[in-house]
Amino acid sequence: MRWLSASGVLLALLLAACAPVPSSAPPIGGSTPVPPVPAEASELAEPPSRAAVAPASCDPTASLRPTGQSSGPTLDVIRARGRLIAGVDQNTYLMGFRDPLSGELEGFDVDMAREVARAILGDPDAIQFKVLTSDQRIPALEQGQVDIVVRTMTITCERWQKVDFSTVYYQAGQRVLVPVNSDATGIESLGGKRVCATRGSSSLVNVATAPSGPIAVSVPNWTDCLVMLQQGQVDAISTDNTILAGFAAQDPYTKVVGPQFTAEPYGMAFPKGHEDLVRFTNAVLERLRADGTWAATHQRWLGEPPAPPVAVYRD
Repeated sequence: MRWLSASGVLLALLLAACAPVPSSAPPIGGSTPVPPVPAEASELAEPPSRAAVAPASCDPTASLRPTGQSSGPTLDVIRARGRLIAGVDQNTYLMGFRDPLSGELEGFDVDMAREVARAILGDPDAIQFKVLTSDQRIPALEQGQVDIVVRTMTITCERWQKVDFSTVYYQAGQRVLVPVNSDATGIESLGGKRVCATRGSSSLVNVATAPSGPIAVSVPNWTDCLVMLQQGQVDAISTDNTILAGFAAQDPYTKVVGPQFTAEPYGMAFPKGHEDLVRFTNAVLERLRADGTWAATHQRWLGEPPAPPVAVYRD
Protein backbone atom coordinates (compact mmCIF):
# COMPACT_ATOMS: atom_id res chain seq x y z
CA MET A 1 0.00 0.00 0.00
CA ARG A 2 1.32 3.43 -0.91
CA TRP A 3 2.36 5.95 1.75
CA LEU A 4 -0.66 7.99 2.76
CA SER A 5 -0.73 11.62 1.72
CA ALA A 6 -0.95 14.26 4.41
CA SER A 7 -4.69 14.47 3.86
CA GLY A 8 -4.97 10.72 3.98
CA VAL A 9 -3.11 10.63 7.28
CA LEU A 10 -5.50 13.19 8.70
CA LEU A 11 -8.46 11.15 7.51
CA ALA A 12 -7.00 8.00 9.03
CA LEU A 13 -6.34 9.70 12.35
CA LEU A 14 -9.81 11.22 12.50
CA LEU A 15 -11.49 7.89 11.82
CA ALA A 16 -9.14 5.97 14.09
CA ALA A 17 -10.16 8.31 16.87
CA CYS A 18 -13.69 6.99 16.45
CA ALA A 19 -12.56 3.36 16.55
CA PRO A 20 -13.55 1.14 19.45
CA VAL A 21 -11.28 1.03 22.46
CA PRO A 22 -9.39 -2.30 22.44
CA SER A 23 -10.84 -4.86 24.84
CA SER A 24 -7.61 -4.78 26.88
CA ALA A 25 -8.08 -1.10 27.71
CA PRO A 26 -9.57 -0.18 31.11
CA PRO A 27 -13.26 0.76 31.08
CA ILE A 28 -14.15 4.42 31.22
CA GLY A 29 -16.08 5.39 34.33
CA GLY A 30 -19.78 6.19 34.20
CA SER A 31 -22.57 4.81 32.11
CA THR A 32 -22.20 4.74 28.35
CA PRO A 33 -25.19 5.85 26.25
CA VAL A 34 -26.25 3.52 23.46
CA PRO A 35 -24.92 5.01 20.18
CA PRO A 36 -27.52 5.71 17.49
CA VAL A 37 -27.81 3.36 14.53
CA PRO A 38 -27.00 4.98 11.16
CA ALA A 39 -30.07 6.11 9.26
CA GLU A 40 -31.79 3.46 7.13
CA ALA A 41 -29.78 0.57 8.60
CA SER A 42 -31.83 -2.63 8.76
CA GLU A 43 -31.46 -6.37 9.17
CA LEU A 44 -32.69 -8.34 6.17
CA ALA A 45 -35.53 -10.76 6.81
CA GLU A 46 -34.75 -12.55 3.55
CA PRO A 47 -32.11 -12.28 0.79
CA PRO A 48 -32.53 -9.46 -1.75
CA SER A 49 -34.31 -10.69 -4.86
CA ARG A 50 -32.58 -10.69 -8.23
CA ALA A 51 -34.83 -8.61 -10.44
CA ALA A 52 -33.84 -10.23 -13.74
CA VAL A 53 -32.86 -13.71 -14.81
CA ALA A 54 -29.88 -13.71 -17.15
CA PRO A 55 -29.42 -16.09 -20.07
CA ALA A 56 -27.51 -19.24 -19.12
CA SER A 57 -24.93 -18.50 -21.83
CA CYS A 58 -24.09 -15.02 -20.52
CA ASP A 59 -20.43 -14.13 -20.00
CA PRO A 60 -20.73 -11.00 -17.83
CA THR A 61 -17.16 -9.88 -18.52
CA ALA A 62 -17.56 -9.76 -22.32
CA SER A 63 -18.14 -6.25 -23.69
CA LEU A 64 -18.17 -4.52 -27.10
CA ARG A 65 -14.98 -4.43 -29.13
CA PRO A 66 -13.42 -1.02 -29.91
CA THR A 67 -13.83 0.03 -33.54
CA GLY A 68 -11.46 2.98 -33.69
CA GLN A 69 -14.35 5.41 -34.13
CA SER A 70 -14.01 8.59 -32.09
CA SER A 71 -17.47 10.00 -32.80
CA GLY A 72 -21.05 8.90 -32.37
CA PRO A 73 -24.36 10.18 -31.00
CA THR A 74 -23.45 9.86 -27.31
CA LEU A 75 -19.90 11.15 -27.75
CA ASP A 76 -21.19 14.11 -29.78
CA VAL A 77 -23.62 15.06 -26.99
CA ILE A 78 -20.84 14.93 -24.38
CA ARG A 79 -18.51 17.06 -26.53
CA ALA A 80 -21.25 19.62 -27.21
CA ARG A 81 -21.93 19.80 -23.46
CA GLY A 82 -18.23 20.21 -22.74
CA ARG A 83 -18.07 17.77 -19.85
CA LEU A 84 -18.52 14.10 -18.98
CA ILE A 85 -21.05 13.41 -16.20
CA ALA A 86 -19.74 10.53 -14.08
CA GLY A 87 -21.34 8.75 -11.14
CA VAL A 88 -18.80 7.99 -8.41
CA ASP A 89 -18.50 7.30 -4.69
CA GLN A 90 -17.30 9.68 -1.99
CA ASN A 91 -17.17 7.26 0.94
CA THR A 92 -14.76 4.52 -0.15
CA TYR A 93 -11.20 5.39 0.81
CA LEU A 94 -8.66 4.64 -1.95
CA MET A 95 -11.35 3.99 -4.59
CA GLY A 96 -13.64 7.05 -4.48
CA PHE A 97 -13.50 9.44 -1.52
CA ARG A 98 -13.56 13.14 -0.69
CA ASP A 99 -10.27 14.55 0.58
CA PRO A 100 -11.08 16.19 3.96
CA LEU A 101 -8.70 19.10 3.35
CA SER A 102 -9.23 19.98 -0.31
CA GLY A 103 -12.80 18.74 -0.60
CA GLU A 104 -11.87 17.14 -3.93
CA LEU A 105 -12.93 13.65 -4.97
CA GLU A 106 -9.99 11.26 -5.30
CA GLY A 107 -9.20 7.57 -5.68
CA PHE A 108 -8.64 4.83 -8.24
CA ASP A 109 -12.17 4.97 -9.66
CA VAL A 110 -12.09 8.77 -9.82
CA ASP A 111 -8.81 8.70 -11.76
CA MET A 112 -10.23 6.09 -14.16
CA ALA A 113 -13.23 8.34 -14.84
CA ARG A 114 -10.90 11.29 -15.44
CA GLU A 115 -9.03 9.26 -18.06
CA VAL A 116 -12.27 8.75 -19.98
CA ALA A 117 -12.93 12.51 -19.83
CA ARG A 118 -9.39 13.18 -21.02
CA ALA A 119 -9.87 10.87 -24.01
CA ILE A 120 -13.21 12.39 -25.05
CA LEU A 121 -12.59 16.06 -24.29
CA GLY A 122 -8.80 16.40 -24.03
CA ASP A 123 -8.99 17.44 -20.38
CA PRO A 124 -9.25 15.17 -17.30
CA ASP A 125 -10.97 18.03 -15.46
CA ALA A 126 -13.74 18.31 -18.06
CA ILE A 127 -15.87 16.15 -15.82
CA GLN A 128 -18.86 16.63 -13.52
CA PHE A 129 -19.07 14.15 -10.68
CA LYS A 130 -22.39 12.96 -9.31
CA VAL A 131 -22.08 11.17 -5.97
CA LEU A 132 -24.10 7.95 -5.87
CA THR A 133 -24.80 5.26 -3.30
CA SER A 134 -24.66 1.61 -4.41
CA ASP A 135 -28.40 1.35 -5.01
CA GLN A 136 -28.51 4.66 -6.93
CA ARG A 137 -26.10 3.53 -9.64
CA ILE A 138 -28.49 1.74 -12.00
CA PRO A 139 -31.41 4.20 -11.56
CA ALA A 140 -29.05 7.12 -12.32
CA LEU A 141 -28.08 5.45 -15.60
CA GLU A 142 -31.64 4.47 -16.49
CA GLN A 143 -32.88 8.02 -15.86
CA GLY A 144 -30.09 9.63 -17.88
CA GLN A 145 -28.62 11.49 -14.90
CA VAL A 146 -25.07 10.38 -15.74
CA ASP A 147 -23.13 9.28 -18.82
CA ILE A 148 -21.05 6.70 -16.98
CA VAL A 149 -20.74 5.11 -13.54
CA VAL A 150 -17.29 4.25 -12.20
CA ARG A 151 -18.02 3.08 -8.68
CA THR A 152 -16.71 -0.37 -7.62
CA MET A 153 -19.54 -1.87 -9.66
CA THR A 154 -19.39 -5.63 -10.21
CA ILE A 155 -20.38 -6.78 -13.68
CA THR A 156 -23.15 -9.38 -13.48
CA CYS A 157 -25.42 -10.98 -16.05
CA GLU A 158 -28.44 -9.65 -14.14
CA ARG A 159 -27.15 -6.08 -14.34
CA TRP A 160 -26.49 -6.43 -18.08
CA GLN A 161 -30.28 -6.60 -18.47
CA LYS A 162 -30.52 -2.97 -17.32
CA VAL A 163 -27.21 -1.31 -18.21
CA ASP A 164 -24.20 -1.85 -20.46
CA PHE A 165 -20.65 -2.40 -19.22
CA SER A 166 -17.09 -1.83 -20.34
CA THR A 167 -14.51 -4.56 -20.19
CA VAL A 168 -13.21 -5.37 -16.72
CA TYR A 169 -10.98 -2.58 -15.40
CA TYR A 170 -10.35 -4.11 -11.95
CA GLN A 171 -10.64 -7.64 -10.59
CA ALA A 172 -11.73 -7.63 -6.96
CA GLY A 173 -12.95 -10.33 -4.59
CA GLN A 174 -15.16 -10.32 -1.49
CA ARG A 175 -13.62 -10.83 1.95
CA VAL A 176 -14.42 -9.93 5.58
CA LEU A 177 -13.34 -7.10 7.92
CA VAL A 178 -13.60 -7.55 11.72
CA PRO A 179 -12.24 -5.88 14.87
CA VAL A 180 -8.65 -6.89 15.69
CA ASN A 181 -9.81 -8.80 18.77
CA SER A 182 -12.36 -10.89 16.82
CA ASP A 183 -11.92 -14.66 16.52
CA ALA A 184 -13.66 -14.73 13.12
CA THR A 185 -11.61 -16.30 10.34
CA GLY A 186 -13.87 -15.53 7.40
CA ILE A 187 -17.47 -15.60 6.21
CA GLU A 188 -17.74 -19.29 7.17
CA SER A 189 -17.30 -18.44 10.87
CA LEU A 190 -19.95 -15.71 10.99
CA GLY A 191 -23.09 -17.83 11.21
CA GLY A 192 -25.74 -15.99 13.23
CA LYS A 193 -23.55 -12.87 13.38
CA ARG A 194 -24.53 -9.48 11.98
CA VAL A 195 -22.54 -8.67 8.83
CA CYS A 196 -22.87 -5.28 7.15
CA ALA A 197 -23.01 -4.43 3.43
CA THR A 198 -24.61 -1.67 1.37
CA ARG A 199 -28.08 -1.81 -0.11
CA GLY A 200 -28.05 -2.53 -3.83
CA SER A 201 -24.61 -4.17 -3.79
CA SER A 202 -23.73 -7.70 -4.89
CA SER A 203 -21.90 -7.93 -1.55
CA LEU A 204 -25.20 -7.76 0.34
CA VAL A 205 -26.64 -10.61 -1.74
CA ASN A 206 -23.50 -12.69 -1.14
CA VAL A 207 -23.73 -12.15 2.63
CA ALA A 208 -27.46 -12.91 2.76
CA THR A 209 -27.02 -16.15 0.80
CA ALA A 210 -23.79 -17.36 2.45
CA PRO A 211 -24.11 -21.02 3.54
CA SER A 212 -22.90 -20.18 7.06
CA GLY A 213 -26.06 -18.14 7.68
CA PRO A 214 -24.89 -14.68 8.78
CA ILE A 215 -27.46 -11.96 9.46
CA ALA A 216 -27.16 -9.43 6.63
CA VAL A 217 -27.40 -5.78 7.71
CA SER A 218 -28.17 -3.27 4.96
CA VAL A 219 -27.04 0.38 4.99
CA PRO A 220 -26.90 3.16 2.35
CA ASN A 221 -23.12 3.83 2.44
CA TRP A 222 -20.00 1.83 3.22
CA THR A 223 -18.96 4.36 5.86
CA ASP A 224 -22.17 3.47 7.71
CA CYS A 225 -20.84 -0.09 7.95
CA LEU A 226 -17.57 1.14 9.42
CA VAL A 227 -19.39 3.27 12.00
CA MET A 228 -21.59 0.34 13.02
CA LEU A 229 -18.54 -1.93 13.35
CA GLN A 230 -16.76 0.65 15.50
CA GLN A 231 -19.85 1.00 17.71
CA GLY A 232 -20.25 -2.75 18.11
CA GLN A 233 -23.59 -2.79 16.27
CA VAL A 234 -22.38 -5.33 13.71
CA ASP A 235 -19.79 -8.09 14.01
CA ALA A 236 -18.21 -7.73 10.59
CA ILE A 237 -18.26 -6.00 7.23
CA SER A 238 -18.09 -8.04 4.06
CA THR A 239 -17.42 -6.61 0.64
CA ASP A 240 -14.72 -6.33 -2.01
CA ASN A 241 -11.11 -6.41 -0.90
CA THR A 242 -10.51 -2.95 -2.38
CA ILE A 243 -13.09 -1.36 -0.08
CA LEU A 244 -11.93 -3.33 2.96
CA ALA A 245 -8.31 -2.28 2.32
CA GLY A 246 -9.44 1.33 2.62
CA PHE A 247 -11.22 0.62 5.92
CA ALA A 248 -8.19 -1.18 7.35
CA ALA A 249 -5.96 1.74 6.34
CA GLN A 250 -8.28 4.16 8.17
CA ASP A 251 -8.90 2.15 11.33
CA PRO A 252 -5.96 0.38 13.04
CA TYR A 253 -8.36 -1.59 15.24
CA THR A 254 -9.68 -3.63 12.29
CA LYS A 255 -8.29 -6.48 10.20
CA VAL A 256 -9.18 -8.27 6.97
CA VAL A 257 -9.63 -12.03 7.43
CA GLY A 258 -10.35 -15.11 5.35
CA PRO A 259 -9.82 -15.87 1.68
CA GLN A 260 -11.73 -14.27 -1.16
CA PHE A 261 -15.00 -16.16 -1.53
CA THR A 262 -16.32 -14.44 -4.68
CA ALA A 263 -14.95 -12.95 -7.89
CA GLU A 264 -15.98 -9.31 -8.36
CA PRO A 265 -14.99 -7.98 -11.80
CA TYR A 266 -15.49 -4.21 -11.89
CA GLY A 267 -16.81 -2.55 -15.03
CA MET A 268 -17.68 0.99 -16.01
CA ALA A 269 -21.45 1.13 -16.55
CA PHE A 270 -23.46 3.02 -19.19
CA PRO A 271 -27.12 3.51 -20.10
CA LYS A 272 -28.43 0.79 -22.42
CA GLY A 273 -27.92 1.53 -26.08
CA HIS A 274 -24.99 3.97 -25.83
CA GLU A 275 -22.84 1.68 -27.95
CA ASP A 276 -20.49 4.38 -29.25
CA LEU A 277 -19.49 5.39 -25.72
CA VAL A 278 -19.02 1.77 -24.62
CA ARG A 279 -16.73 0.96 -27.57
CA PHE A 280 -14.81 4.22 -27.19
CA THR A 281 -14.28 3.61 -23.45
CA ASN A 282 -13.05 0.09 -24.16
CA ALA A 283 -10.46 1.60 -26.51
CA VAL A 284 -9.42 3.94 -23.68
CA LEU A 285 -9.04 0.98 -21.31
CA GLU A 286 -6.94 -0.86 -23.91
CA ARG A 287 -4.57 2.12 -24.00
CA LEU A 288 -4.44 2.48 -20.21
CA ARG A 289 -3.46 -1.17 -19.87
CA ALA A 290 -0.82 -0.94 -22.61
CA ASP A 291 0.87 2.40 -21.83
CA GLY A 292 1.32 1.86 -18.08
CA THR A 293 -1.34 4.35 -16.92
CA TRP A 294 -3.44 1.61 -15.32
CA ALA A 295 -0.41 0.26 -13.44
CA ALA A 296 0.68 3.74 -12.31
CA THR A 297 -2.82 4.52 -11.04
CA HIS A 298 -2.94 1.22 -9.17
CA GLN A 299 0.46 1.94 -7.63
CA ARG A 300 -0.70 5.37 -6.50
CA TRP A 301 -3.82 4.16 -4.70
CA LEU A 302 -3.68 0.41 -4.13
CA GLY A 303 -0.01 -0.53 -4.07
CA GLU A 304 2.08 -2.85 -6.23
CA PRO A 305 0.02 -3.57 -9.35
CA PRO A 306 -0.77 -7.01 -10.70
CA ALA A 307 -1.18 -7.52 -14.42
CA PRO A 308 -4.25 -5.56 -15.53
CA PRO A 309 -7.41 -7.53 -16.37
CA VAL A 310 -7.47 -8.95 -19.89
CA ALA A 311 -10.23 -7.59 -22.09
CA VAL A 312 -12.92 -10.01 -23.28
CA TYR A 313 -15.19 -9.10 -26.22
CA ARG A 314 -18.51 -10.53 -27.35
CA ASP A 315 -18.24 -9.42 -30.99
